[in-house]
This record gives sequence, structure tokens and C-alpha cells, in this order.
Amino acid sequence: MKTIAKTTVLCALMLQSTMLHAQLAVWKLGGSGVPWVGQDTVRVMVDLESDPGALRPVYVEPGTNIISLLDDWSFLRQPKELGYVDGERPRIWKWNEGNGDPTENGVALIDADSSTYNSSKAEGIDKVFFTVDLGVPMPAHTFGFHAPSSGYRSDGTLLRTDATPAFQVSLQEESSDLFGVKGGWALEKVIGERRENLSPDVRIEFPQQYARFFRWVRKLSIIDEEVLRRAGGGGQGNQARALLGTISEFEVYGEGVPRRVIYKTKIIDLGVEQNFGRLFFAATQMRRVGDAFVKAPDAQARVQVEVRTGRDGDPNIYREYTVTGKEKEVSRARYENELRTGFERTCASCDYVQRAPRPGMRASILYDSDRWTYWSSPISESGSSLGLASGSHIQVRITLESEAFADFVRLDSLWVETAPLLADRVVGEVALLEQQRPVRGIAEVELGRSADFTYDLAAAFSSGAQRGFDTVYIRTETLPQFKSLSVGGEPVDPVFVEEDDSGLRVVLPQRISRTNNRPLRLVFAAEVFELATTFLGEISDSQTEGLPQPIVEGDANDQVTTNGLQVISSASHVSSVLRDMAFSSPVVTPNGDGIHDEIEISYALFGLPESVPVELRVHRMDGALLVTLPQGEQMAGLHTVRWDGRDETGRLAQPGTYLVSVVVLAEQRNDLSIRPVGVAY
Repeated sequence: MKTIAKTTVLCALMLQSTMLHAQLAVWKLGGSGVPWVGQDTVRVMVDLESDPGALRPVYVEPGTNIISLLDDWSFLRQPKELGYVDGERPRIWKWNEGNGDPTENGVALIDADSSTYNSSKAEGIDKVFFTVDLGVPMPAHTFGFHAPSSGYRSDGTLLRTDATPAFQVSLQEESSDLFGVKGGWALEKVIGERRENLSPDVRIEFPQQYARFFRWVRKLSIIDEEVLRRAGGGGQGNQARALLGTISEFEVYGEGVPRRVIYKTKIIDLGVEQNFGRLFFAATQMRRVGDAFVKAPDAQARVQVEVRTGRDGDPNIYREYTVTGKEKEVSRARYENELRTGFERTCASCDYVQRAPRPGMRASILYDSDRWTYWSSPISESGSSLGLASGSHIQVRITLESEAFADFVRLDSLWVETAPLLADRVVGEVALLEQQRPVRGIAEVELGRSADFTYDLAAAFSSGAQRGFDTVYIRTETLPQFKSLSVGGEPVDPVFVEEDDSGLRVVLPQRISRTNNRPLRLVFAAEVFELATTFLGEISDSQTEGLPQPIVEGDANDQVTTNGLQVISSASHVSSVLRDMAFSSPVVTPNGDGIHDEIEISYALFGLPESVPVELRVHRMDGALLVTLPQGEQMAGLHTVRWDGRDETGRLAQPGTYLVSVVVLAEQRNDLSIRPVGVAY
């Protein structure tokens, strides 16, 4: 009998251990998992062939035209395709007299066919330019262009000899506001400028550097003036027939790997909603030495991974205008295939103008933050926690970055921990205990002052198979002090409380499950030392080896109106200098549709005897600084400043909530005013 009992206990323990570990699984991309090939929706300079099963940058070989390595070109400065993201697609666009010119969009200049060309039709010299966007910064040392290999001008001249008399070529590494100027302005570095050119084949060499953008500008030369004089033209008006120079191809040469390459997966359906844990990847540092690629642990290269998860197959909400000018939700199919854009041209070379909103026209595209997480912060360390909400769909964006032309990183595989849901969804909401219905909808406390906070939780279950949870963890980043716990409105004593410098952990006296689903409220004290703090949290089950499930912000208590987990800090004094801060819109939607592409922030300065420096600062909700926009020195009076939803590098901010502050840098003290603003697409 004892032997049987021991065997029974042993089997039970083995079964329990198997069940515990069976909770954890992995979703893998590359290696023995989902193949890289065929799973991408964006692939910029990514090589999937040199190392089968792995992902690495394309190495630009000497003598290879970099332009020929790119595909899926756009011929608009602002592509209208849904889902376009700056830097994920190469572009070439032409501006004529300061206006976008769709009649000659540059397609012939990047098609690797020397017999096709851009005609030398009439434009104002010095006001015509082409801009080439390679998508990512490339290792470049030569820019070239040449006349067509065959054909004739209308006057019988061989196109092969039709040299461009004068031109300017400039470049820069990253995006900037220079792309919106009207006129043939140079980019950051001028690499070539000739006023008297007789060669149909031009090659401009410069020290090798990373370059993403090239701009070619037609300039006025002595040769042009002579042709005009012989044609009897007294000025620019006759340049229609006199303009010289026909171009067949643009070329860019260099050697090495790009500064970064991008691989973005499709939205992948995992079949069932689940929790996500840590992100792992296997990567190898590499270097080109001679003609060989060798392992190099000291290579100046790294992997950056961003992940987002969702509960359906599309992270966007599409909208159409109604007869009253308001917006209603429609399907993506209708938005993309049946509705008209909100822009039109009155002539071939005119700028796009906004149409009046009416039915049948596309309205805004919003991010579905109720069903999709925002992209995670870039992860460059294997084993990092994602901290993303549960989902049935996943999308991964991988950037391989290089700091040296010969160095790169090869990504062999990537995998994410997964586990069954503990609950469908656990919603959290934080507020000040003394002010649970704040006027501005967000908890505000004095910087550095300890305050009592309520943290309400509400869970939803759809299946008895979901185990539920018995532990709540709140990340405070400062030492918290537990005050109380209530379940279903009744005060109870926790089984265990742990307080440390990172957060608060509370073990509940009873499991929250489908059969025992009651709202929770934790009350704790904490100091806030950052401009913005998000009290992230997670629930877990102490009886299994499953993954913790993040708490998502939302309406957890009808008596609390913050509907979020954010707290912002205010200065300990009331500003006597900066007042009346207001926004033109509570949300910025920088999608190029002309509606709230930027917001205007107005404010008033009082009592200044002299001008003082002023800055606009935008912070993420975790307190990290997104961008600083100096406004120079300003006097007392009304002022305005604009923000276009971009960070310091010019990259669009991810959808979400941000904190906008105007800061007056006075000699004695700094005054500031802070307001939350949303970014949506």
C-alpha cells in the first residue's frame, strides 16, 4: 500500500510539473520557426539569400548601382498608399516651378534602362529638381547621371550627346523639413556643381558617407544663355524650346552595408489569444574582410526589434464623411477601393488642395488602441520583457543597424514566449484618492510630493479554462507604501505585501476568476519624481508557471474618470509668467491628409521686462523626452508654436498620448505649462 501511495504521489507531482511547464510556449520567426521568406510586408535592403534561414543586410558591392537594388518605388513626395511609413519605401519625385509635377515623375530615371529618359521639356531653369530617397542611408561615394543611349531631339540632335549644361547635386543622411521647400534648394551637403558642362555622362565622386537623399537641380549656364540668344529669346519665357539636357538614368555607387535595413512582418494570426512574455533572438556580429564575411564580436552593429500585438487583423479604424461633415466608421475595403481622397488638383502642375468634406470621401484613419497595442520600445537585448497586452495577432518590425561600412549583424531567429490567458482582459485605472474625477481627466500631483493613489481593477472572462489570478504587481519606480485592499467594495487583508524601490506586489486572499469575478481596489502612497509617470501593472497566478498578463488602461470604476494609468507632475508654484495655454486640437493626426497634420499651441507671456528663451518640449507618457523645439527669445504677449507629431530625428511619433509643455527659461526660475495631447493616424 505504501508503494502504491508513493507511486500515486510521484505521478501526481510529475503531472503537476508537466502542467506547470506546459503553460509556457514560444512563437518563433526564422530558424526552425516561421520562415522569413514570404512573411514580410516591408523589406528594405534585406538579404534573405546569402545565409539561408537568416536575415542580414544587403552588402553593396563595388560597381553596383544602389538604385538597382531597390524596388517598389513611389513617385510622390507624400505617398497616398495606406500604411506608408517614412523610410520603408524608396521614392523619387519631381518639382517644377515649386509644384509637384506628376506628368514627369522620374520613373524613367530609376528603371535601369538607358533608352528611356526624362524629356527636356520647358520649365524654368533653377526651379526644377528631382529628389531621390533611397529609403535608408546607404554607403555612397559616387552620384552619376547620363544622357540616353539612343534617340533624337526634335532638332535632329542625338540624345546621346545632349549634355546638361549646368546642374547642382546635394545629399543628406536623414529626413528634414528641406523636402517641403518650394524652389531648387540644396540639401545639407552640396557634392557637385557645374556651370559649364559638355559631358553627357557625369560622375560626381565624394568621400564615402551614409546618404539617403540626393537632390539634382537644373541650373542656368552660359550655354543656355547662348542658345536663348540664337533662338531670339529675350528671357526665360522661351526656355520651352531651348532647354538643353536629357537624362536617362540616375546612379549611386558605394560599398558596404546601409546604416540600417528594415524588415517588417505581415500581421500574423496566431489562431488564439494569448499572453506574451520575453523576446529572445539569436544574432551574430559579422564583418566583411577582403572577399569574405567573418564573425566579429566587436562589430559596430546591433539588432533593434519592435513588436505590437492585437486582437484582430487590422490595427486601424477607417472613416468616411457623412452629409453633416462628421465621420463614420467604414470597412477598409470601402475606404481603399470605393472612397475618393480628400485632395484634388486644379491643373497638372498645381499643388493638391483639400476638398470640402462630403459623403463618398475618405475621412481620418484612427489607431484602434482598444484592440491593438502600440509598437513596443525598440529592444536590442535578447531576453527583454515585451510588456505588451495579450492578443491573437502579432507584428514584428526589425531594424539591423550598422555604424561601420563593413560591419553588420546577422539575425538567425527570433522568438517570443507565449502562455494561455489568465483572463480575457484586466482593465486598470489610477487616480488620486482625494480627486478621483479630475477636471482634465488625468491625475496631477506636485513634483516630489507623496500622494495617495487608488488603483482600480476590473477583469473579464470568457472561458472557465482561464485560470484567473491571485497576484497584482504595480510598477511605481519609487518606494510605495501599501494602504489598503478591497474586493467587491469590501476591505480585506492581503496574504502578502512586498514593497521595494521598483513597485508594489500584493497577493490576494482569494483568486479572481470567472466564478469569483469581483472588482479590486488597491490604495497606496508614492512619490512622483518624473514629469510623467505611468503606473504599469500586471496580474499573475502564483500556482502556475504561466506568464504574467499586463493590465491595460481603461474604465475600471464608474466613479473614477481618468480611464488611464498615467500621472503627470506639476510645478510646486503657479506660473505668473506663462498662462492661457491652448491647443488647436486635442489630437494630431500626421497622415498627410491636411486635417490636424500638426497642432498649434497658443499661450500668453506676462510681466516680462525683457525677452527670455522659450522652448516647446514633448514627452512620452513614461517621461522620456521626445523632442525639444527652441522658440528663441520672446517678449510678453501672445505667441503660437506648432508641432507636427515628429521626434528629434524627424520620425513620426507612435500613436498614443504625449505631454506637451511650453517652458520659459527665465533667469531666476523656469516656468512651464503642461497639457496632454494625442497622436493618431
